[in-house]
Amino acid sequence: MCMKKTLLFVCGLLMCMSTQAGDFEKAKDAVTNMGVGWNLGNTLDANDGSKTWTTTEQHETCWGQPVTKPELMKMMAEAGFNTIRVPVTWYQEMDANGKVNDAWMKRVKEVVDYVIDNGMYCILNVHHDTGADSNTFKSWLKASSKNYTANKDKYEYLWKQIAETFKDYDDHLLFEAYNEMLDEKSTWNEPVDKTDGYKAINDYAKSFVTTVRNTGGNNKDRNLIVNTYSASSMPNAMKNLDLPEESNHIIFQIHSYPNWQTKSNAKKEIDNLISNIKSNLLNRAPVIIGEYATFTTWPSDIDYYNTDREVALYAMDYLIQETKKAGVGTCYWMGLSDGTYRTLPVFHQADLAQTLIKAYYGSIDGYKYPTVDDFDIVYTINYADEWSEAFLYGASTPLKLSDYKGLRLELDKDSYNETLQVKLYGKTNSGKEAYIPVTGTVTTVNFADSQDNIGDEISRITLQKTIKDPLTAKVLKATLIKADDSESNCDISVYWGCTITSEATPKPTGIRAIPMNKVASDGAIYNLRGQRILKPQKGFYIQDGKTHIAK
Repeated sequence: MCMKKTLLFVCGLLMCMSTQAGDFEKAKDAVTNMGVGWNLGNTLDANDGSKTWTTTEQHETCWGQPVTKPELMKMMAEAGFNTIRVPVTWYQEMDANGKVNDAWMKRVKEVVDYVIDNGMYCILNVHHDTGADSNTFKSWLKASSKNYTANKDKYEYLWKQIAETFKDYDDHLLFEAYNEMLDEKSTWNEPVDKTDGYKAINDYAKSFVTTVRNTGGNNKDRNLIVNTYSASSMPNAMKNLDLPEESNHIIFQIHSYPNWQTKSNAKKEIDNLISNIKSNLLNRAPVIIGEYATFTTWPSDIDYYNTDREVALYAMDYLIQETKKAGVGTCYWMGLSDGTYRTLPVFHQADLAQTLIKAYYGSIDGYKYPTVDDFDIVYTINYADEWSEAFLYGASTPLKLSDYKGLRLELDKDSYNETLQVKLYGKTNSGKEAYIPVTGTVTTVNFADSQDNIGDEISRITLQKTIKDPLTAKVLKATLIKADDSESNCDISVYWGCTITSEATPKPTGIRAIPMNKVASDGAIYNLRGQRILKPQKGFYIQDGKTHIAK
């Protein structure tokens, strides 16, 4: 038998062995082996209470993200990520009795399989069934005793269905009880009624664990995750989260979106976070920071990746190094590859992805980070509604006219003149707008020409349809022109009333290098999937090019 077939046989044998209940790795080991994680955000967790879905695709894409494909997960694995958190919102896919739509459960299973089949860990949860109420959304799971009493059976039935569907999966699949559960007043960090709110969180956590365990099979030993109130990183929220069972298979989770401000302040914030985790959670069970990012939403929306890249990358590097030292897991929230970038798939924040991986492993050698610069891309926008719009720029951080001079848009033909226009929005909620008609195949927009209409910053830029009839337009390229005349690619994505697909052709690179397999000689340890791990687990592993076995 050839070496390749031998390894495949051994991998299959180990996977079969690992599915034996009782052989599951302990939660502490799982958190270590999960390495650096990423969230598949705004996808299966997307929801819209005003809509009724007839297909899973309509649901999955209602927040503008594309349908997830296995190629995206392959890209994340090849970049060095070893965990994917898959947030899922269930309430719109449940009937009056709480039964989950079969098609939705099947789709969730497909996405989980994309992760598992690429050798990564997967965290599956109940997501926007919790959260802050608004005029258009009301969560059904809340941290109150009244809510728990009313929804206990429905909640347990939901988790029974999920657990039964995945009961035979091995220890690469973890369940997370709920996302950011708030009290009846949608209060963040701590409940208004602390006694009642914390009791309800612990009641829901206990129901989750008991329900999953009772389904048997591998669920008897599966590693399960429970979150603090609102997934808060405040010390009181940590202290008041109980361990729902005495076992080695429970993980605590928090989220963290602090306002970094400066490098020194970022270091101070991270040191304080790690200290609180150690004092209030890690002394009882392993911990994952299930969401974090370069942005903060308080006291205002700031994405340091756009406004102060140096601070952003410093903070991410320091956070990953310190969490690794402390034995705390991490899953980055949603960025790195977003919107149409996921369909290619490529990274639109490759430097950030590299920063996370290098901080954890010390190097990015052997990992891949494809970007749009590696491809010629054609975006096809299918407009349906009159005045519908596609984002050319839709990030949370406004563009300042002192930093950006304009935009260049290239289309596939010159017949869009009376049908499309570039729309510039001034400061958020200011009502200031400017409209620039598309002219020929290439339209160049000078922001200064519209400054009287929009002010000194642009909150978003769209390509808008101006006719009633449906329209399909193809964008060959769209770039923002900076003050120094350098250009950056626009992130073309859905705003409203349209869908977007993309086709990518690798750019010619001349002479192609022949890839060679390097034998590791730095003492690094790899599992049989080729993924770097910190220490050997039970079974076979590879170190310095040789196969070993850990018992």
